[in-house]
Amino acid sequence: MEGKHALPMMAIKEAPMPGPGAKEITALVKESGKVVGYELSDGQVVDKQQGVMLAKEGKVSGVGVAENSGSEYLKSLPDDSENNNLGNLPSISN
Repeated sequence: MEGKHALPMMAIKEAPMPGPGAKEITALVKESGKVVGYELSDGQVVDKQQGVMLAKEGKVSGVGVAENSGSEYLKSLPDDSENNNLGNLPSISN
């Protein structure tokens, strides 16, 4: 991958291919300002670990798996739109 998407892709450890019927993340579940889960387009709310597992299984689209200090989390796949970045999604409290 070249150009402006190359650097952000370096932070992504795994970019699973979404399968048919893959859900999108519509909101972030936060607790004390930290992301602890994700709301999916079918209304299901999953914790962070479940979200990572579902993404690895190709059941969530538009995200890759990144890792920080041994903890995996979801990160938006870079594209030409800022509107679908996880950080721009609404937050709901846990």
